[in-house]
Amino acid sequence: MTSQVSSPAEQADGAVVGEQRKAAGIKDVRRLDRVIIRFAGDSGDGMQLTGDRFTSETASFGNDLSTLPNFPAEIRAPAGTLPGVSSFQLHFADHDILTPGDAPNVLVAMNPAALKANVEDLPRGAEIIVNTDEFTKRAMQKVGYGTNPLEDGSLDGYQLHPVPLTTLTVQALKDFSLSRKEAERSKNMFALGLLSWMYHRPTEGTEKFLQSKFAKKPDIAAANIAAFRAGWNFGETTEDFAVSYEVEPAAKAFPVGTYRNISGNLALAYGLIAASRQADLPLFLGSYPITPASDILHELSRHKNFGVRTFQAEDEIAGVGAALGAAFGGSLAVTTTSGPGVALKSETIGLAVSLELPLLVVDIQRGGPSTGLPTKTEQADLLQAMFGRNGEAPVPVVAPRTPADCFDAALEAARIALTYRTPVFLLSDGYLANGSEPWRIPELDELPDLTTQFAQGPNHTLEDGSEAFWPYKRDPQTLARPWAIPGTPGLEHRIGGIEKQDGTGNISYDPANHDFMVRTRQAKIDGIDVPDVEVDDPADAKVLVLGWGSTYGPITAAVRRLRAAGLPVAQAHLRHVNPFPRNLGDVLARFDKVVIPEMNLGQLATLIRAKYLVDAQSYTQVNGMPFKAEQLATALKEAIDG
Repeated sequence: MTSQVSSPAEQADGAVVGEQRKAAGIKDVRRLDRVIIRFAGDSGDGMQLTGDRFTSETASFGNDLSTLPNFPAEIRAPAGTLPGVSSFQLHFADHDILTPGDAPNVLVAMNPAALKANVEDLPRGAEIIVNTDEFTKRAMQKVGYGTNPLEDGSLDGYQLHPVPLTTLTVQALKDFSLSRKEAERSKNMFALGLLSWMYHRPTEGTEKFLQSKFAKKPDIAAANIAAFRAGWNFGETTEDFAVSYEVEPAAKAFPVGTYRNISGNLALAYGLIAASRQADLPLFLGSYPITPASDILHELSRHKNFGVRTFQAEDEIAGVGAALGAAFGGSLAVTTTSGPGVALKSETIGLAVSLELPLLVVDIQRGGPSTGLPTKTEQADLLQAMFGRNGEAPVPVVAPRTPADCFDAALEAARIALTYRTPVFLLSDGYLANGSEPWRIPELDELPDLTTQFAQGPNHTLEDGSEAFWPYKRDPQTLARPWAIPGTPGLEHRIGGIEKQDGTGNISYDPANHDFMVRTRQAKIDGIDVPDVEVDDPADAKVLVLGWGSTYGPITAAVRRLRAAGLPVAQAHLRHVNPFPRNLGDVLARFDKVVIPEMNLGQLATLIRAKYLVDAQSYTQVNGMPFKAEQLATALKEAIDG
């Protein structure tokens, strides 16, 4: 946590003013440039809701922000256990930031498990707000505490604030007709009120949210609002919190525009809707619920007014099959899933490659293999997206870099799919999907024109002079075949997974034709027009850090730290992983060392080494969590010094 530095004279004057304010009962207000807060408790303690509300108010206040929700895979893990701890981390600032932060300045721990699971992440001097009501002997023993950590001196290096959150919440709601258990459920709102006071967050939005959320239960709405206000008043009146903090809006961090807070999955859903409108095509989603992709299905199902149709299938195979059928019928077709679902969809994706129809395959990556870590993040599906089909079945791969960038990445994936008549992989991940940041809402004239022309009639003249429709006669620029809507008179043609004859689309077992079709499909993907990769290299560095997907934030934050320390390092980030940008080989050749951080065991590095014969160095982790900026900065410094 950082604050403005003052001179000794100013500090002396400030001390006098501080004593005067204290005598008058007025608490000090300190200005900070950034803060990292983590809310932690049981899955049932409402930590995600608490974090979401604090984030929403912070966004409305105008701070730049980045969030990291972290929750267990179990729907309801045993209460008070380490596996059941759910947390929400928020980093907000008065300037441009890129990550949820490495180490929290403030931890709100609702029970002993939350404290034990998170205290090692705190820097010395950090503030810890604990719910003392939950620190019973049995609760502490359950997580391995032999003595009470609030009393044994183990937390002396921190600013500890013991607060009986449960008791205070029950007292605040004593006039409501609620049982004690019902009243206790509002303790997260009490904590939210306290933190809102500490950091001068707006309150009106949260109260309106509670009224709306519990509109059918006005007593519950009133109780939660009362608990929220009680938390605010507690911060204002208690002597334990002598200081509150201000973080000014990040006015200089954002271009002029209208902003909202947005998660990656929400941005992706909006991007898909925008793509369908820009293409003037109905949007069809064929999906099966799977963490962490399900929110896209939930969101798109709310937008039937935009011509969106959502189909929750009985399994992954049915979901992608329905989507491919919708593509054949003339829709912008999408299927959403995570790694295990991609494995099940692989045969149908191969069929889409053979049929050469536009299909968006949205993979929100999570920890694997198999069921793996459903609620954690990973980047380990890249090689599956590239090669996870039988035969030579090339597919373009697009990867967003931030939660807000998921909107633009969806538009780009749709552009490629519609222009080149191909399935396209969009590789997001759990970190982007659940994280959030401010997003500038684009103007309509800023969106790309994705208008697509269907085949209208014959496109080939036979030797006898008659005209015919050839479903595999290609556009000479894109190599895309015509998109013929079923039922269009004169455009009847065969479909299916057996190899097609060039031009006619008839079934063909001819070896030369198969060789030609395989090479043509590959040439179509290789020829996709993608922007050149941009290199950020202000000081003629010898080391290049190359990333893809969600590593953008931690890499950029690490690069900033190194440059601030006077160390030259260049950075480039890939959105298009297949095909690679055409200038990538020249870029790589300019540097003595190339370091590729990935949340896998080096999948992009494998592709880079194979294609460009560059001895790229991998820096990897697969612990289900995103990189920390300090961690990457240390690794990159070693590469520079080496």
